[in-house]
Amino acid sequence: MINVSAIRMKQFGVQFYQAALTALDIDKLVRFEVLSYGHQATRGGKQPAAKVNWDLLEKRIASSEKAYQRQIIRRKIDELVQYYEQCRQARDLPSIPGAVIISCDEKLSFSPVAEGANVGMLRVPEREGILRAIDGQHRLLALHADIDSFGGEEFVVPAVIFDQLPEDHIVQMFVTINAKHTRLNASHLVSLSGRQLYRDDALATAHDVVRALNDREDSPLYEEIRLLGVGRGRVAQAPLAQELKKLFASDQLGTGKKVEEFHESARQFFVNYFKQVALVFGAAWNGRKYSIKSASALRAFVRVAPDVVRRLDQEHADRSDFRAIGRVIAPWGRRIGDLRFETEGAWKRSGTTVESLARELKLALEYPEGAGV
Repeated sequence: MINVSAIRMKQFGVQFYQAALTALDIDKLVRFEVLSYGHQATRGGKQPAAKVNWDLLEKRIASSEKAYQRQIIRRKIDELVQYYEQCRQARDLPSIPGAVIISCDEKLSFSPVAEGANVGMLRVPEREGILRAIDGQHRLLALHADIDSFGGEEFVVPAVIFDQLPEDHIVQMFVTINAKHTRLNASHLVSLSGRQLYRDDALATAHDVVRALNDREDSPLYEEIRLLGVGRGRVAQAPLAQELKKLFASDQLGTGKKVEEFHESARQFFVNYFKQVALVFGAAWNGRKYSIKSASALRAFVRVAPDVVRRLDQEHADRSDFRAIGRVIAPWGRRIGDLRFETEGAWKRSGTTVESLARELKLALEYPEGAGV
C-alpha cells in the first residue's frame, strides 16, 4: 500500500479524494489507454524533434475497443515536455499546478486524522496500472516521458481520485470535461503587448523584448522562440523572459530618467546585441551541434548586458548603436570563440552554467587582450 495525504470530499452523494501523488507514484500506478480504431495509439504527423523516446512511450500506452480516451497527440506531448523543461530550468512556475482526475479500479481506504475529519491518509494499493486517467492523460504521459530529467528532485502532482466509479459515469465525466471547455486562442495572448498583459513594468518590458527578438525579421532569433507555448520555435521563452525581468527590475542599467529611456529602447538594443552575438559566434550560432541558443547561454548573454552597456556609456556611444555594440563585444570572438559552445565538447566538459558562462564573458570584456587573467 502507498499512503498519501488526502482530503475526503463529497458532492451530491459521491465521495472522492483530493490527494498528492509523487511523480514516481504516478509513473508506477497509472495506466494509459486509448480507444482503438485499428490504428496506432498516437497521432500528430511526423515524429517531433524533442527528446521524447516514442518507442518506449508507445509501449506504455494500451489500446482497446473498450477504452474511451482519444489517441495520443504527439505534438501535444512534445510541447508539454518542452514546457516541463522550461519550468524546471526557470524554476518560476509549477509544471502541473492543476489536478488531474483519476479513477481507481478498487475500493480505497481512508484514515482521518481525527474522528469525523475530512483530512487524513489515503491508502492506495501499490499495483502497477491500478489507476486510470480521466482527465490529464497527456500531462501524465509527458511526465512519464520526462521523468528521468527530474533526478531525485521532489515532484508532487495534485490529483482528484475516484474509486470504483461505474464505467458509464467515467465516460460521461470524460466527455463532459473534454467537450465543454471554452478554448482561448493562445495567439490572441501572443499578439498583446507587455503593457496589456502585465502590470509589472519589468515583466512588461521583458515580454516586449522577447516579442521583438522573435517577431522582427532582422532578429537572429526570428520565429525561433515559443511565445506562450505558441509557434514552431525551439528557444524557451520562460528562462529568457525571467532573466530579462530580473535585469529590468534591478538598477544595473542606471536609475531615474536614464533607465526609463533604456526601457523604451530595450527592444532595439537587444535585437542589435544578439545580432552582434550571432556575428561574433557565427559558426556556433548557425551550426547544429552547438548550445549557444540554449536557455543557459541566452540567459548568460542577458546577464552580461549591463557590462556591455557600461562600456558603451564609457565610449559615449548610443546604447542601441549596432556598430558600437559590435566593437564592445568583439573580444568574445578572440577570447572565447565558437568551440566554447560545442555541445559535446567544451560546453559539456566544463558543465556550463549560466553563472560560469557569464563570468567568462565578463572577464573577456574586462581583459580584452588577456592581460591580468
